[in-house]
Amino acid sequence: MKGYWHIVAIAAICAILFIHYHHYLFIIVFIIWIGMLYALKRLRKLPLIVSLTFLIFFLLYFPETSTSPSEEEININPRPIYGEIISSIEKNDKKVEFVLKETITGERIVVIYFPNQKEEFSTHFLKYGASCVIQGKKEIPNGRRNPGEFDYQDFLKKQGIHVQITLSSIHQIHCDGFKSLDKIYSVRSNLLIDIQNELTPFTASWLNSLVLGDDSSLDEESVQLFRKWGLSHIIAISGTHVAILLTFMYFVLIKLSILTKEKAQWFVVIFMPIYAILAGGEPSIWRASMMAIIFILLLKIKAKYSVTDVLAIVFTLLIIRDPLLIYHVGFQFSFLVTFSILLSKRWLSVNKNPTMQALKISFVAQMIILPLQFIYFSFFQPLSILLNIIIIPYFSVFVIPFMYILLPLTLLPFPFVKFLDQAFTFIHQFVLQFIFLIDKVADTPWVIGTFSIGITCLYFILFLRMMMEMELNQSLKAFKLGILICLMLFFLVARPYLSPEGKVTMLDIGQGDAYIIELPYRKGVIMIDAGATFSFSDGTVSENTYKRIIKPYLYSQGIQKVDALILSHEDLDHVGSVPFIIEEMNVERIYIHPYYDIEEDKQWNPKKVKRVEGLDVLNIKGQPFYVLGPLKDSNNPNENSVVVYTKIGGLTWLFTGDIGIETEKYIINKYPDLKVDVLKVGHHGSNTSTGEELLKQINPKFAFISVGKNNRYGHPSPEVIQRMKDNDIVIFRTDEHGAVQYHFKGNSGTFSSFLPYYNHK
Repeated sequence: MKGYWHIVAIAAICAILFIHYHHYLFIIVFIIWIGMLYALKRLRKLPLIVSLTFLIFFLLYFPETSTSPSEEEININPRPIYGEIISSIEKNDKKVEFVLKETITGERIVVIYFPNQKEEFSTHFLKYGASCVIQGKKEIPNGRRNPGEFDYQDFLKKQGIHVQITLSSIHQIHCDGFKSLDKIYSVRSNLLIDIQNELTPFTASWLNSLVLGDDSSLDEESVQLFRKWGLSHIIAISGTHVAILLTFMYFVLIKLSILTKEKAQWFVVIFMPIYAILAGGEPSIWRASMMAIIFILLLKIKAKYSVTDVLAIVFTLLIIRDPLLIYHVGFQFSFLVTFSILLSKRWLSVNKNPTMQALKISFVAQMIILPLQFIYFSFFQPLSILLNIIIIPYFSVFVIPFMYILLPLTLLPFPFVKFLDQAFTFIHQFVLQFIFLIDKVADTPWVIGTFSIGITCLYFILFLRMMMEMELNQSLKAFKLGILICLMLFFLVARPYLSPEGKVTMLDIGQGDAYIIELPYRKGVIMIDAGATFSFSDGTVSENTYKRIIKPYLYSQGIQKVDALILSHEDLDHVGSVPFIIEEMNVERIYIHPYYDIEEDKQWNPKKVKRVEGLDVLNIKGQPFYVLGPLKDSNNPNENSVVVYTKIGGLTWLFTGDIGIETEKYIINKYPDLKVDVLKVGHHGSNTSTGEELLKQINPKFAFISVGKNNRYGHPSPEVIQRMKDNDIVIFRTDEHGAVQYHFKGNSGTFSSFLPYYNHK
C-alpha cells in the first residue's frame, strides 16, 4: 500500500459524504475513479482491493447523526442517572461542563452547570473516570431555530451526544473515584492556574492558549478578530506549534547533551501523546503529534513512507478510533491545509525567496479551506492571504517559541520573568493594534452565502487539479483552471442578483421583532425592526441576538448591505440590535416616526435618518411601502409605532409594531377599505392589540407573531389566539415554528417554517 494510503483516506471521505447526504453519487464516482486508475495500470490489484475493503468498512462503521430521541423517549422512566465521566472537566467563571457515559445505556450525556456569580462551590470530586450519580432530568439540546444560526444540537450529535442535563445545583451530582488519565488532566488544570497566578492576565491568556490549548481567557474581541481574518489556526495548537516544540526539545536534549539522539527519540515518542492531552487534545495537535511519532518509528525500522502516506495513515487511524472526529471543524481544516501544502511542495520550493514562499503557502492554505470557510462562517477575507504572510512568521519566530520558553521559567523562581512578561505585553499589544488597524481600514470580506455540496466538490476538483498542473510546471493549464475557479466564485457572488425569487423572513429572536424582506434579483434588502435581548435591571443591550441570529442569517444569504431599516418604535425588543447592524453593515437609510428620540443614538448618521408618518409613501428600490401611522402623537412609544402596508409576492402585508386596540381603531377608521392578506400581529400577541374590529375589517388569511418561547409575559394571549382562530386565520408564531419564511416568485409563493407548510397561489 506504500504510496496509495491517500486513496484509503478518500474512501473514508466518500463514505461519510454518502452517509451524511444519502447520495449514491459519492460511492459511484469513487468506484469509477479507482476502476479507471486500475484500468490505466496506475493502481495495482492489492491497493484496489484494500481501498474497496476500507470503503465497505467505513460505510458500515460511520454512525448516522441525523436522528435523535424525543423528550418523551428520554424520560420514559425518570430515575437517578448512573455513569462515568469520559471527558476533561471544562470549568470557568460562567459554567462547568463535562461528558458522562451512562452505565446502563452507554449513552453520552453532556452535563452543564451554570453557577451563581456569588456562589462559592467546589468541583474537586469531578474527575476523569469518576463514577457518578446525577439527580436530574434529561433534555434535548436546543437546535437551530433560524437559517444560518449555529446548531448546538447538531454540534453535539456529531460528538455522539443526543441529550443533556442542566444542573440547578452542584449538589445534584455525586462522584467517586477516577482513572489514571485524570492525573494528566489535573496537571493541566494546575498549570493553567499557576500561569494565571504568576503572569499578568494578558500574557497568561496567550500562554495558556498557545501552549496548553485553553483559549477561554483570551479577549473575545481578539478571538473574533483572528477568526475574521483567517488567523484562528494560530490560536489553536497545530503542526507549527509541534514543529517548534520538537525543535526546542531537540536543542535542549541533544545539543546540551542531556540525552543521546536515540534516547531523545524515544522520549519524544512517549512525551508527544502526553503533551497532546495537556494541550487540550484537539485534532490538529493529535495529527501533528502522531505524524512525528510515526516518522520516528519508521526511521527506527528503516522504512520509507512519503509524508502524504503518513498523513493519510494518521487520518485513517484517528477516524477509526473516533469516527465522529470527521465532523470536527478543526480536524477538517488541519488535514486539508496540511494535505494541500504537501501536494504543492514542489511548486512551493521553486522560488527560494522566503517572502514568496510564505505568500505561496498562505495562498494554498487559504484557498483550500475557502469552501469550508463559507460553509461554516459564510464569509472570507481575501486580504487574509497577505496578512498571514506578516502574522504567521511573527508567531512562528517569536511568539510561540517565547511561550514555550516562558512556561518552564514561570514555574521556577526566576526574578526576570516579570520583565519578560512586560516585554511580551508591550510587543504583542502593538502587533494586535496593527491587526485591529488593518481590520478598520481594509475590512472587505466576501459575503456570498454558503456553498452547496456540489459546488464544494467541484471547487476542490478544480483547485487540486490546478495545483497539480502548477506542480508539473504547466502554467497555461493551471491559469485556465484558475480562471474557471474565479468564474465559479463570481457566479456565486452574482447568484442573488440573477434569482427571480424573493423572501420575507420573520426571524425567531425570542421576545422581539426582526423581519427581513429580500426583493427579487437582490434589488433591495429591507429590515423592519431588529430587536435584542437586554438586562431588565439596567437596560444593557446584549449583542447576542445580532451575533447569533441576525448577522448569521444576513451572511448566509450573502447580504452585506441593508437598503432600509424601518423601525416601528424605540423599545429595545424592536431596535436593540440596530447599533450593531449600523456598525458592521452598510445601512443606506433608517426610517423612524416623528416622535422617536435619537439623541442617545450618536452612532446614527443624521443624513441617513428620515422621519415618516401616516399618509407617507416610501419607495425603497422600487418597492412601495405605504405608511399608515402614526397619524398623531399619542405620547406612548407603542401607540406611535410606524405602521406600514405593502404588497409582496401577490400578498398584501401589514406591519403594526406594538400599536394597541385604540390605535387600530383609529387606523381602520382612517382607511376603511383596508384589506390585508398577512398581518404582523401587534405587540407579540398581547391582549391589548389585535382587536376584533381590526380582524373583521382587514380580514387577514395569515398572521405572524414574534414571541419568545415560554416568555414571562404570557404572550401570545389566549384571547388573541382564539380571536384569530374564530376568523379562520392561519397562525405562524416563532415560539412554536422558529423562523418563518415566505418564498415568492412573481405573484405566488410558499410559506414555510420548521413545522407546518402552506402554499399560496
